Amino acid sequence: MSDWTQKLPQAARDYIDGRRVDEVECIVSDIAGVARGKAMPASKFAKQKSFFLPNSIFLQTITGEWADNPLGDFTEPDMTLVPDFATATAAPWTQDPTLQVIHDVVDADGFPVPTAPRNVLKRVVSLFEAEGLTPVVAPEMEFFLVARNIDPNLPVEPPMGRSGRRAAAKQAYSLSAVDEYGRVIDDIYDFAEAQGFEIDGILQEGGSGQIEINLAHGDPIRLADEIFFFKRLIREAALRHDCYATFMAKPIEGEPGSAMHIHHSVVSKETGKNIFSDGRKETPQFLHFIGGMQKYLPAAIALLAPYVNSYRRYVPGFAAPINVEWGRDNRTTGLRVPVSPPSARRVENRLAGMDCNPYLGIAASLACGYLGLKERIEPREERSIEFTASDDDIPLNLGDALDLLADCPPLREVLSEQFCQVYESVKRNEFKEFLQVISPWEREHLLLNV
Repeated sequence: MSDWTQKLPQAARDYIDGRRVDEVECIVSDIAGVARGKAMPASKFAKQKSFFLPNSIFLQTITGEWADNPLGDFTEPDMTLVPDFATATAAPWTQDPTLQVIHDVVDADGFPVPTAPRNVLKRVVSLFEAEGLTPVVAPEMEFFLVARNIDPNLPVEPPMGRSGRRAAAKQAYSLSAVDEYGRVIDDIYDFAEAQGFEIDGILQEGGSGQIEINLAHGDPIRLADEIFFFKRLIREAALRHDCYATFMAKPIEGEPGSAMHIHHSVVSKETGKNIFSDGRKETPQFLHFIGGMQKYLPAAIALLAPYVNSYRRYVPGFAAPINVEWGRDNRTTGLRVPVSPPSARRVENRLAGMDCNPYLGIAASLACGYLGLKERIEPREERSIEFTASDDDIPLNLGDALDLLADCPPLREVLSEQFCQVYESVKRNEFKEFLQVISPWEREHLLLNV
């Protein structure tokens, strides 16, 4: 083995298993969570000392357009990519042995580029660490398997199952429903194993072809990396079986949306114990974390629901809470406290959509809890019964969400002002572009009737 392969995690070494690595993909996450970077022969990767990308990748919208740069001239200076070998993992769907390596992004002086999503999450985690705390998260990923859709003008349909029928809705937790597309699930398991990822469980959700994958709790940066990788491996598994995997928040009309629920706890570095529990009792810090989420989540929604489609998920009666209320084992509240032993006491944020960038979704959610701890914010009264009303504090479109983020200095300071300016520029550009599109609903109901 050459020197750089000695730095690889065990799963990556097992994948190589004496074979010659053909290609290395040097990747970073852009604002949308799309993998950007360079692929090169492994022999070149081993010899090259520096890797570069222009900083404009963080100004690119989901449609490929370029947002205005709020930080200065659009001269596109290079950023340096620094490989994080702990993230090296297989690309097991490729024909020849290929590795993916996530890179950190630094400027010409070696400082982290504040607009890089992974750096945003690292910044938030470092704020906890400065207080002697370690944040712990456990994300849940919901997504749909859908029939191939090569014409964007046609509605998305559920996939065809092995029975020859389209996947059925309202089959939550049904094992036979999962078996309908078991070959895709088998490939997801195989790819995850090859990449060294641990899946806590897979289940059928309430939508047609909707699946949920749970990940074990752990370090926020590592888990964001895994979700970043998982999205790609799930798409590749689906394509092998003539269907798509989509992480859109609401891909099918009349079906539930897809969330990325995030479970949060915080551990003291000094004691190694969960600060949300004192024996069997809940601590003031537990309530302050909830209070911070209640106060600041409305301004963070722009990161948890980053597209116009995201807000189609916030519909009453479709299993997506539209509030920042909290309750113990209450799925009608945006903030749920699951049943658990005291050592695993945690808060589940049920507002994030699966379409969010995992680095930014986790960073934003943790930032709200961090501000609650720092400001010792008391939460509102717990909701112990079904809560069906929507909360006026939650923005219900992208424009309003961006306005709330723009008017929240504490959250902007935690995430970094530079990042917030760039993020807002990208998202306002996307929102403006969407408003130029005339929908089928408008043509059907307005063309001849108004």
